[in-house]
Amino acid sequence: MNIHLKTLGCRLNEAELETWAQAFQKAGHQITRQAEAANLVVINSCAVTQDAARKSRQLIKRIHRDNPAAKLVVSGCYATLNEDEAAQLMGVDLVVSNKDKDRLVEKTLTALNMDSMPAMSTEPGEISLFTRGRQRAFVKVQDGCRYRCTFCIVTVARGVERSRPVADVIDEINALHRQNIDEVILTGVHLGGYGSDLGNNLSDLIKAILAETDIPRLRLGSLEPWELSDDFYALFDNPRLMPHLHLPLQSGSDSVLRRMARRCKTDEFSAIVNRLRMQIPHFNITTDIIVGFPGETEQEWQDSFDFIKQTGFGHIHIFTYSPREGTKAATLPDQLSNEVKKQRSQQLHELADIMKRQFFEANVGHSFPVLWEGYSEELDAGKKRVFGYTPNYLRVGCVINQDESLENQIIKARLTAVAENYLVAQLAE
Repeated sequence: MNIHLKTLGCRLNEAELETWAQAFQKAGHQITRQAEAANLVVINSCAVTQDAARKSRQLIKRIHRDNPAAKLVVSGCYATLNEDEAAQLMGVDLVVSNKDKDRLVEKTLTALNMDSMPAMSTEPGEISLFTRGRQRAFVKVQDGCRYRCTFCIVTVARGVERSRPVADVIDEINALHRQNIDEVILTGVHLGGYGSDLGNNLSDLIKAILAETDIPRLRLGSLEPWELSDDFYALFDNPRLMPHLHLPLQSGSDSVLRRMARRCKTDEFSAIVNRLRMQIPHFNITTDIIVGFPGETEQEWQDSFDFIKQTGFGHIHIFTYSPREGTKAATLPDQLSNEVKKQRSQQLHELADIMKRQFFEANVGHSFPVLWEGYSEELDAGKKRVFGYTPNYLRVGCVINQDESLENQIIKARLTAVAENYLVAQLAE
């Protein structure tokens, strides 16, 4: 069977796709990137916002319209929160809720009568990875969340916290490295809560990965800022742990943060950022910001804007608040008009662009080991531009000869200039 896997939403969804891909392959099936060529399509849906839920519905309908003969399985947060609705969409053969995600492949093969002998099980090291052609992979280490931020529906959809044993994570990363993956990103719904059900923590997991694998690069997915323990910072002394963290701030106003039920005040956030930047120059801090949260006054917005500007971020994911049924925030008074939210969003986008360029410029003149990717742009005179990422997750481009290849190599380069959406680099001699 040819199977196509599709996801909307977070990195955790991507990690789950990679796990399913390998399980389907071990069962003797093939993964295809062409939805039209698939006998089975699996969609990992999202519901973090109303818009994400709408896009999930649209994707399901479009996949069925383009390939009506294919079996269609839907999982993820939209399917979990709206199971009956998802099941009734045209073409959907099976809905697998988040609590059964670990058994999705088994349930799919059984329910849709697709069981077959594992054609590739004799050569497990040769199983083609879903991420073939890429140099990094997402590794899901944790699911669920104990917190209840007032705007978030995902914790309802994902359930209680569950962590993977350290040994399982180690085994997966070693298997990925054997398949020429040189960078893994640890992901979870509440990554900082890793180990709360196992009697250990995220720092313990990172130490074990650095000690028991040879993966050249280890990255962390989104981390709640209040989860960083004192021993966490010292982990970055190991150059294999990449100096980039995505720390969701959500608002730069303490009163708005209280209404969001966030557990990190702005002064605490500043202390974290300063400590990381003091320890490692050019440490890249990226973040999430929600614009137009219920009751956000003009003064609160200005306080938030000023704090964001003062802190400086390498990149900001900006979300315009929209009410999400089932969350406390949707019931709060003083919902803002779309006009106000749009104006504030535009203002923040302009600031984010300025800060991103400033961070780019601050890195010009410095040299970094770059993990080069396979994607390239053809240029004139037998040249091409290839792209890669620095340890602090800056995209860089370098011009080389058409017949050369840097793919999946870590080679040092000097950053020389800022282009529109990347940094210009020259390979070190």
